[in-house]
Amino acid sequence: MDGHDQTGGVPDQETAPAPVTVLLVCTGNICRSAMGEGLGRSYLRGLLGEAAADIRLVSAGTRAVAGSAMHPRSALVISGFGGDPDGFVARQLEPGMVTEADLVLTLTRDHRREVLELVPRALSRTFTLREAAALLGALEEGQPEGEAFADRARGLVAALAAARPGRRGEEGDDIADPIGRSLEGHEEVGQAVADALLPILAALISLHPDIEDDVVAGPVRIAAHLDQGSADAAPDEPGAGNDALPPALDHRSARPGRARRAFGAFGRRRRPASS
Repeated sequence: MDGHDQTGGVPDQETAPAPVTVLLVCTGNICRSAMGEGLGRSYLRGLLGEAAADIRLVSAGTRAVAGSAMHPRSALVISGFGGDPDGFVARQLEPGMVTEADLVLTLTRDHRREVLELVPRALSRTFTLREAAALLGALEEGQPEGEAFADRARGLVAALAAARPGRRGEEGDDIADPIGRSLEGHEEVGQAVADALLPILAALISLHPDIEDDVVAGPVRIAAHLDQGSADAAPDEPGAGNDALPPALDHRSARPGRARRAFGAFGRRRRPASS
């Protein structure tokens, strides 16, 4: 073959490889999984640039507030971490989303059970977020084999599944819903999501051909100063939009420059060991 179609003489068009898809699942898809999507996408763009398109990070809810924006308090928290809540729209979890995902990360064990009720064959690709982070820390050094990035990423997921029988799940694997809680409660949940999600994304990024060294997720701390007194006055309706926030809570005025600088500490490339 010389790269031409033998029937029409038209050159073959190379198709871009499908991205590695990571699906985050919670209940309403406006707080926990939404924060993970907004934070994770910004993290991927910060380290991979245009190549961030090679990792498709999406989210959905088992009982989603479909069509809603991110919860105002969660949106503010993500801005403080350096993530981007703009343009987010909640989606209802569908079986097809699970089927096409290479890795499914749920916020609780109940969410994991609901995912597997939809698609039982997804067991080897479905973990709670904290479960996957713990299994990742238990893996031996060395990268999965495979010529293509997607093959190596799927190899990493397979390694997580292989390590799971040696670990016992527990209540600590769940990240609680912050709905009905204060801004501080949303901060705590956002911190928990970031602490578990970013090391997983860092491990995937380390497998990308554009990255020469392993990536290590650095300490994650919220950067923007939040007016807690005003925060307690924020509406808590699940579908409340950002326009309902008082100016002090609007994520668009939450000192984005400072947040972006803090976000740069979320990931760093590990320097090769000196010989």
